[in-house]
Amino acid sequence: MFLPFENLPDESRVWIYTGSRAFTEKETEIITALLHAFCEQWVAHSHPLQSSFQILENQFVVLAVNEDFHNPSGCSIDSSVGVLRKIQETTGIDLLDRSRVPFIINQKIELIPLAHLRVQFQQGILQAETLTFNTLAETKGQLEHWKLPAESTWLAKYLSKPAFTH
Repeated sequence: MFLPFENLPDESRVWIYTGSRAFTEKETEIITALLHAFCEQWVAHSHPLQSSFQILENQFVVLAVNEDFHNPSGCSIDSSVGVLRKIQETTGIDLLDRSRVPFIINQKIELIPLAHLRVQFQQGILQAETLTFNTLAETKGQLEHWKLPAESTWLAKYLSKPAFTH
């Protein structure tokens, strides 16, 4: 059962998917139609789920469920991956690749491979203040802090540690 995103409670569970590139206007229309149709029929053990989605920055898909209404099941969560695969088949945009981390560099979103993060931070290409996205948010309310400096996220482990002096 689809609800407008703003009507879901802040405690609603979210899953965030990063597109392999920005969506075109036509792709956004296709993605919106596919996600709306999916949310309309999304169920867990024959119980409708109050669900919604949001497209952020023309590159992220946020899928949300009001767990207070009914909890999603493992099978229903798996079915959501099916709609993401359908989006990929239709648009060529991969939403399931977790091997790249989005950052804002020169006012645009750049996806940096996980394997390159340490070197990028060491070389100063990425810095503590470089903005990234809170793609690990678990609830709709946590999206209030959508853009964060790297030092305020799990990425802080890649930052150089200052030497201690006596």
